[in-house]
Amino acid sequence: MGKITGFRDYQRKNFTLAPVEERIEHYNEFTTPLSKEEMEEQGARCMDCGIPFCHSNYGCPVGNIIPQFNDQIYRGKWENAFKTLMSTNNFPEFTGRVCPAPCESACVLGLNDTAVGIKNIEYSIIEKAYQKGWMKPRPPKHRTGKSVAVVGSGPAGLAVANQLNKAGHTVTVYEKDKRIGGLVRYGIPNFKLDKKEVVQRRVDLMKEEGITFITSANIGVDVPVSELQQKHDAVVLCGGAGKPRDLPIPNRDAKGIYFAMEFLSQNNSRVEGENIPKEKEILATGKHVVVIGGGDTGSDCVGTSVRQKAASITQIELLPKAPLERTDAMPWPLYPRIFKLSTSQAEGCTMDFNVLSKSFIKDEEGNVSGINCVKIEWNDKGFKEIEGSDFVLKADLVMLAMGFLGPKQDDVIKELSLETDQRSNIKTEGYKTSVEGVFSAGDMRRGQSLVVWAIYEGRECAREVDEYLMGRPSRLNSKNGSLCAI
Repeated sequence: MGKITGFRDYQRKNFTLAPVEERIEHYNEFTTPLSKEEMEEQGARCMDCGIPFCHSNYGCPVGNIIPQFNDQIYRGKWENAFKTLMSTNNFPEFTGRVCPAPCESACVLGLNDTAVGIKNIEYSIIEKAYQKGWMKPRPPKHRTGKSVAVVGSGPAGLAVANQLNKAGHTVTVYEKDKRIGGLVRYGIPNFKLDKKEVVQRRVDLMKEEGITFITSANIGVDVPVSELQQKHDAVVLCGGAGKPRDLPIPNRDAKGIYFAMEFLSQNNSRVEGENIPKEKEILATGKHVVVIGGGDTGSDCVGTSVRQKAASITQIELLPKAPLERTDAMPWPLYPRIFKLSTSQAEGCTMDFNVLSKSFIKDEEGNVSGINCVKIEWNDKGFKEIEGSDFVLKADLVMLAMGFLGPKQDDVIKELSLETDQRSNIKTEGYKTSVEGVFSAGDMRRGQSLVVWAIYEGRECAREVDEYLMGRPSRLNSKNGSLCAI
């Protein structure tokens, strides 16, 4: 390492956040990065630790070569750092914003000090690459004559497309929605990941590299998969985990109860300038909002409701509140399940844990007006209700943010009669499905997960598709493989 004592000489510095009272007035990103000089100091904090757990199986899913680009940043070799980063991660502009950074929780420095700010370094590298013109279209010099259809344009689908295009294959991405991006376009709020300045910027670059995008194409519903099989030499299914977990309690049919993604995707469309018909509007303005589910999606509903000027916001969670620090059950370098107040939660909401929703309450017009709840306590066998702890939450807008059960079963899975696993995900051998020439990657195959895991899945799947098409070992990069073996 260039600065052996850097971790002792420099304290960690984080990006600054705009004050709450300012940022809740808009849907723009609200972080201010550090200066070039400050980032180079942050790169110097990377230790000569011997075994860098940050890019082990405990750390970065895509295997970013973190010590190398940290050292390059410290030495001012930003373009080299950019090349290092792009060798393992197709979309650092996404992960540098929304990744929970398991690399940092596995950082050796984090054992007895604050971890290296790897996520912020990643963000700074890719944004400088765009500013300097290093991030530019790189179409393949040769085409193989093979054609691939990618169904779904979320992070897994985009990673598959990007990698296969690099290999020289002709790639067409089919997306059921009006805009490209899947989860990163419709599910993540604009204040966390800007759709025009970040997502569309990258989609436009991919178009210039030769990838074709077809929107409003709901494969398996409006367009049969068989049509894609006839047109292309391989098909890759990256449709995500589109089946949300429901809450089948009494009065579930009340008006004003929505799945979180219905609310979030509509607001993202509104932010991008789409006109939403009044009869279909889902707005928190002036309403008492209850978000059921304490994860990131629930937090995104909170931040969006704050910006829509809700009268009140309450977020409830069935599970207990996580501890504030690591316990013996989650030792380093495992990713710790500890409580962290999100930026959205910090903007204003009431949080409650160990809460079981018993039934919805609806008024004479069929609108939701509240939720009958009870407090619970957990034991080795599950949980039990606490006698006398019943209470009512006032609610005229409820968001269900309790995760996803797997991919939809009534489109491509049904048409192709694909084998599925016990969790209803597409069953694969490697990334090959039970149908010849059809592959799958991302949440559709592994279940609900992180954006960075979707990118990993897309990259690894692309290798298998490339080998299937060419009949030889792929030269695309792999986290777990070596080109020396070819």
